[in-house]
Amino acid sequence: MRKLGVIGGLGPMATAIFMKMVVEMTDAAVDQDHIEMIIYNCPRIPDRTNFILGLSGRDPAPEMIEIGERLAAQGAELIAIPCITANYFYDRLSSGIRAQIIDIIDEIYAYLVRRNIRCAGLMATSGTIESRLFQRVFEDNGCRLVIPSGERQQDVMHVIYQNVKANRPVEMERFLAVSRELREAGAEVVILGCTELSVVRESCQIGAGFLDAMQLMAKCAVESCGRLREEYQELITS
Repeated sequence: MRKLGVIGGLGPMATAIFMKMVVEMTDAAVDQDHIEMIIYNCPRIPDRTNFILGLSGRDPAPEMIEIGERLAAQGAELIAIPCITANYFYDRLSSGIRAQIIDIIDEIYAYLVRRNIRCAGLMATSGTIESRLFQRVFEDNGCRLVIPSGERQQDVMHVIYQNVKANRPVEMERFLAVSRELREAGAEVVILGCTELSVVRESCQIGAGFLDAMQLMAKCAVESCGRLREEYQELITS
């Protein structure tokens, strides 16, 4: 069984939920059947969105690489980073860490295409959207991606930063307003493209037609490091 390393703390609650997801998804009868995980919960890593948008000069990549190398030195063969915006640094992280890193955006695209999804909506940080992490993968391969308007993107950021990261109740009217706009633009599935939005899915009734990026990351980790329970093959909410 491969050992899983987790660069965590981006944010802390998302990391805790990621571990819970991995445990729940693993086909295990006893403790010893579960995946060995090394989790480095490091909330001091600089904010990824602020750096990408030029609002901060603090580059988070060196600290992520340092932590990833520590995990690899302890035997981690696969690295998960429960922060979708961190994929902006994927090439730098891959060249600096001696372990495979889950490329979650490619995994999301492949998962949707296998299910014949032709149009997806995206709820993510402004850093993820402005850097076109998803747009490059989806548009280059012929799958349409719709993103929120400026006003609705402010709602997404409010839910992420003022609700989840601040450990406050989720303002579901904001979340649902974004979802409605994306579906009216043709989205068959709405991607929860920020791990803080996984916290929303875990704690609130969000309805059908959502794909949780962090849940898919957990699925990929379990498939690579252990045995996946059959009921977690299909992740789009119903």
